[in-house]
Amino acid sequence: MSLIAAFAQEESIPPGSPAIDLLRQLPEGSFRERGEVIGALADTGEVALVPILRELEAGRLFVVTETGQIVITRADGDGVIATDVATGEEIGALASSAVEQIRVNNLIRREVRTAVSQLTLMSPNPARRIAAARDMYASANADSIETLDAALAAEDDDAVRAVMEEVRAVAILRSDASLEEFEAAVATIVARGGSQSIGILQGALSTASEELQPTIQAGIAAIERNLALWNVAQNIWYGLSLGSVLLLAAIGLAITFGVMGVINMAHGEMVMLGAYTTFVVQQVIRTSYPELFDWSLAIALPLAFLVTGIVGIAIERGVIRFLYGRPLETLLATWGISLILQQSIRTIFGASNREVGNPSWMSGAFQFGGLSITNNRLWIIVFSLVVFAVLLFVMKKTALGLQMRAVTQNRRMASSMGIRTPFVDAMTFGLGSGIAGLAGVALSQISNVSPNLGQTYIIDSFMVVVFGGVGNLWGTLVGAMTLGVFNKFLEPYTGAVLAKVLVLVAIILFIQKRPRGLFALKGRAVEA
Repeated sequence: MSLIAAFAQEESIPPGSPAIDLLRQLPEGSFRERGEVIGALADTGEVALVPILRELEAGRLFVVTETGQIVITRADGDGVIATDVATGEEIGALASSAVEQIRVNNLIRREVRTAVSQLTLMSPNPARRIAAARDMYASANADSIETLDAALAAEDDDAVRAVMEEVRAVAILRSDASLEEFEAAVATIVARGGSQSIGILQGALSTASEELQPTIQAGIAAIERNLALWNVAQNIWYGLSLGSVLLLAAIGLAITFGVMGVINMAHGEMVMLGAYTTFVVQQVIRTSYPELFDWSLAIALPLAFLVTGIVGIAIERGVIRFLYGRPLETLLATWGISLILQQSIRTIFGASNREVGNPSWMSGAFQFGGLSITNNRLWIIVFSLVVFAVLLFVMKKTALGLQMRAVTQNRRMASSMGIRTPFVDAMTFGLGSGIAGLAGVALSQISNVSPNLGQTYIIDSFMVVVFGGVGNLWGTLVGAMTLGVFNKFLEPYTGAVLAKVLVLVAIILFIQKRPRGLFALKGRAVEA
């Protein structure tokens, strides 16, 4: 592809276009006359002229003195290789003396910028028209209004028209427009919103008359109020995002802690195992089935649940069942298990972080009003609520859930009624560990996968469970979201570390008033 064709993104000047003859007139006449030629070039509407005019502005256009062709050149020994800008065809090697630079001054540069704006605003490509309009934000002035009006008259795309109207409003603010036009322009900029709009209005305020200054100041105040509201909404979104992560990490702990009364310090390692399961699945897919990469998380979810569920059952059957009623020894034993699991992962995978990729449907972000929402966080919130709903169904509508709730409320009575409490304990621990594995799959999309991954969330998980009410799923949901939002509102003022400390202090004070948390379980054993 020729240089000019590459610049013009495969658009070219059609043969016979008046633009070709006008290009040959660029070296002729005075600067004023050449400026008129540039205006005539803009009137042709040939988008392929844009890179040519930009080369002219930069002083990189030449004329072949013998033929009058307008060319760009590149060095070739003592001479140059010339390319005709009108056709994009290479002329060949010429002596350096055979070409002469087309001189430009500030008048020509100004005319070129106006012409480029006009041509790109008339491009058949809507994306290019939007880009051209946005490029004019910084330079829009009174001279741009006529060009923008012509572009708006021909525009039929609502998205492009909205951007052009905003740019026109900027141009009005930098002109001597009437009071009515000025107020309408301020209203347009206020409706646009954002910190850039505040900068635009502040720039206009510095040059505005006393009559116009109150209008601009009112517009700035309106944008700042709007930004403050969106900032609150953004913090709530960040809080819900963090809360969904805490919910996934804590929801499995809530049922094991509630049913079995076990302080499981290895719960974070179940999260870590789920993340590494995702890593292994993606490695296999990358090497053997790359076309399935977008399905990698769907494949990893059941595998992570099975792997961590089996490990959880093995821990319960092999260690914890011998330590019921001895909380301190259980805590120490599970802490030791967590160290063993961490070291095992370091031995197998190494101590460095491992990369887990995002499928295409979890990549990217989008704007919702003044909110910036990333796709991976959005899907994690949805996923955490789905996991919560499924677990709630299991607890309320299945035989295992009924038995788990019976054991939670009164273990001795449940055992005397024929419920196999050791089986319920094993299945409960396996279920809680499996859910932690699902949390690991989700966390692999937003956090580094390393042997220490689980340690990041174990303390927060315990805080969520205790704050919400031990063994209560609804309490875990409310607790996770509350702590997530509270933490994100504190972080801008205190920093991340101090915010966590303040959250911990707040929970301690809360527990002094409500020792059983927000939603305490009821039952004879609990009441006792």
